[in-house]
Amino acid sequence: MPAYTFEALQVDGKTRKGVVEADTAKAARALLRGQSLVPLQVDPVSGGELAADGTQRAGRWGARAFNSTQLAIWTRQLAGLVGSGLPLERSLSALADESDDVRQRNLIASLRAEVNAGSSLAKAMALHPAAFSPVYTAVIAAGEQGGDLGTVLERLADDLEERQALRSKLIGAALYPAIVTGAAIVIVIFLVTYVVPQVATVFTGTKHSLPWLTSAMLTISAWVRDYGWYALGVLVVGFIGFRLALRNPAARLRFDAAWLELPLVGRLARGYNAARFASTLAMLVGAGVPILRSLQAASETLNNQAMRADAEDALVMVREGAPLASALSQKKRFPGLLAMFARLGEQTGQLPLMLQRAANQLSAEVQRRAMQLATVLEPVLILAMGVIVMMIVLAVMLPIIQMNQWVK
Repeated sequence: MPAYTFEALQVDGKTRKGVVEADTAKAARALLRGQSLVPLQVDPVSGGELAADGTQRAGRWGARAFNSTQLAIWTRQLAGLVGSGLPLERSLSALADESDDVRQRNLIASLRAEVNAGSSLAKAMALHPAAFSPVYTAVIAAGEQGGDLGTVLERLADDLEERQALRSKLIGAALYPAIVTGAAIVIVIFLVTYVVPQVATVFTGTKHSLPWLTSAMLTISAWVRDYGWYALGVLVVGFIGFRLALRNPAARLRFDAAWLELPLVGRLARGYNAARFASTLAMLVGAGVPILRSLQAASETLNNQAMRADAEDALVMVREGAPLASALSQKKRFPGLLAMFARLGEQTGQLPLMLQRAANQLSAEVQRRAMQLATVLEPVLILAMGVIVMMIVLAVMLPIIQMNQWVK
C-alpha cells in the first residue's frame, strides 16, 4: 500500500504533518477527514525522484536519505528490533517515528508501506537504489529467504561499521599532511607575491646588482603576480578535463591500472580494495547468497576498475568450474593472502570465516601502512616548507647584508 505525506489542519487550527497509508491520494484525504483533519497537501512518499522504472533516484542536488554512518546506525537499530522478536512492520514504524530527518522518515514510511502491501523488505529496498546498494539488498534478501533476518542485519551492520572505520582512519591519516601542504602553499604564495616585492623596492634605487637568489626570487614573484591567475585557470581546466577523460571506460581502466603500479599509494589501493572485496564476499556467502552472485556483487564494490575487471574475470573462471582460490591466485593485482585464505576456506568448508579473516588482516595492513606513510610525510613536508621559507628569507636578507658591507 502506498504511503503519503500530509499537511492538515486540526480542529484547534494548528497544522499537523505526518505520513498516512492509503491506496490513492484521494483515499488518503478521505482518511484524514475521517480523523477530523482538513487536508491541505497530500503527496506520495519517496526517498527521491521517481525514475522511469519505478525506482527512486537521489533527491535534488544529490541529497540522500542516509549517509554511510547513518546507514550503519539505522541497520544496527533495525537489527536490534527484529532480533528481539518485534515484527518487521512494527520495527519500521518505530524507526520512522524516532527519525528526526524528513527524508529518512519518508523513506522508512515508504518501506513500511511496501512491506504492509505484501512485499519483502529486500524488494522494497530495491525501489530505493540511492539509499540501498545492490549488495545491501542482496544480503537482506538472503536473510529473508533463510529466515534469519535479525542475524543477517547484525552482520551487515558490522560490515558497514568496519568499512566506515577503515575509511575514517585512512582519511584521518591523510588529513594532517593535506592541511600542512595547503598551509605551506598559502604562506609561500603570500611571501612571494607581497613580502618579497615590498622589501625589494628598498634596493631598486641602488646601482649595485642584487644577489642572484634575490633576483631569482623577484623574477618568480613577478611571474606569479602577472600570470598566477592564468596558471590557476589552466590547472582548473586541466583538472576538469582530466575528470571528464576518466569517464571514458578505457581511459579509466588504464589510469587505475597505472595507479596500482605506484610505489606507495598503489600498494595501499590494492590492499584497501582487496579488503573491501573480501569483506563483502564473506558477508554475502555467509548469508547464503550463491557464490556467483556473491562474486558479481562484491566486484561491484571495487572502486578500482582494473581490480574490478580482474574480479569479473575470476567470476568467469569460477562459473566455468575453477575453484575460487585458483581464480584469485591468477589475478596478481589481488594480494596473495586473499587467495591463500580462500583456499583454506574451500578446503575446510569455512569459506566465509576465512574470507573475513583475510579482510581483517588486509584492513590492518592498510591501516599500518597508511599511518607509516603519514608519519614519514609529516616531517618531510615540514622540512620542505622550512627550506622554501628559508630561501625566501635569505633572498630578503642578502641585499641587507650586502648594503651593510657597502656602507663600511
